[in-house]
Amino acid sequence: MSLFTTLFGAKAQSTNQIKIISPQEYKRGISQKNVQLIDVRTLREFKMGHINKAINMDIFQQRLFVEKIGALDKDRPVYVYCRSGVRSLKAARKLIEMGFTQIYDLQGGYRKWN
Repeated sequence: MSLFTTLFGAKAQSTNQIKIISPQEYKRGISQKNVQLIDVRTLREFKMGHINKAINMDIFQQRLFVEKIGALDKDRPVYVYCRSGVRSLKAARKLIEMGFTQIYDLQGGYRKWN
């Protein structure tokens, strides 16, 4: 079992489907048309500052979170972020479970964005 699997409980194939990218790559990616930008922090954190055009989907509100994910388009890229990268990785694994294949996670989270 890898250290990554031990720490996050992720299945090995999940890491191949989630692309953790630098803030610079992330900026380029979200500037494209047809992307879905998801902030998985709490509403309070979101209101304190967020990436322009992000949709807030608090991962701590699990039932509502899954409901909102279900409304997304599985054929379009999904960019996720949180404060530091832990919650967004959990969200990315949930996206994989629900059939999404183009998932991009902001390396270091919103803290590294600014």
